[in-house]
Amino acid sequence: MDVFEALADPVRRDLLLALRRGDLSAGDLAATRDDVSRPGVSRHLRVLREAGLVAAVAEGRRRVYSLRPDALSPVRELVAALDRPAPPVPARALDGLDLEVRRTTRERRAEPRAGRHEEIA
Repeated sequence: MDVFEALADPVRRDLLLALRRGDLSAGDLAATRDDVSRPGVSRHLRVLREAGLVAAVAEGRRRVYSLRPDALSPVRELVAALDRPAPPVPARALDGLDLEVRRTTRERRAEPRAGRHEEIA
């Protein structure tokens, strides 16, 4: 599962926000949610685990989940790239455009103007 796909769901984002306060079990996370059943929370946690966003450690019969903030690096990189201005266009990239503008200007000056000869005659 891709990090961006995992973050696309609002329930999973809420679970990550809950885990930023500290490690919690699936039962603890389910207890904070009225809109998702415990099996639903477990499915969301599995997706987050597959994406590398959370780690799970078995403690007896329960699993305790912890946030892995380092897994958010693709998101940080994307946001950083979006915050940077686009690189300037190098001058050599515009050389072809300049050449075409000059050629077109020359050709238009060389063409006889329509109607000019008719006025003289």
